[in-house]
Amino acid sequence: MTVKIALQLAIAALALSTIAPAQAPLFPGARRPASTPSAVEYLYPEQLSLAAGKPATVVLHFRVAPGLHINSHKPHEEFLIPTVFSIPEASGVRLEAATYQVGTDYTSPLDPSAKLNVYSGEFTIQVRLVATAGDHLVEAKLRYQACDNNACMPPKTIPVAIDVIGK
Repeated sequence: MTVKIALQLAIAALALSTIAPAQAPLFPGARRPASTPSAVEYLYPEQLSLAAGKPATVVLHFRVAPGLHINSHKPHEEFLIPTVFSIPEASGVRLEAATYQVGTDYTSPLDPSAKLNVYSGEFTIQVRLVATAGDHLVEAKLRYQACDNNACMPPKTIPVAIDVIGK
């Protein structure tokens, strides 16, 4: 490999690491720093007390990192990845329904003709949950795709840890 090609590869790797820090490492065996922040953070509630067997409405709060946006639950284009909240079936808690906040229309500087529907800053998802009796440590999930003004990161799923007490 020539020095010129090696230098071009090194510059490309550096550029990719600065525009998409949440992606997996570029090279097998490379380690991503443990402190890489997530593009979306689950804020609260951490614990819920619900009447066992009865539907209850709960509002979940999330925050998108500054400088980023994520597609809403209903993006304008079918090929865009929507934000989706889910709960595993064997968790002792059932997700009966989810109502997503309405996104904000956004025009990317890269393509002013395309309107995106996104979440940025803080957003909420209203869920109807039904819990069985007992204490359930639920590891729900939020799947999203984050972008900045220049590029989109690969889709990501983060854990949404909630302690649900069914009384």
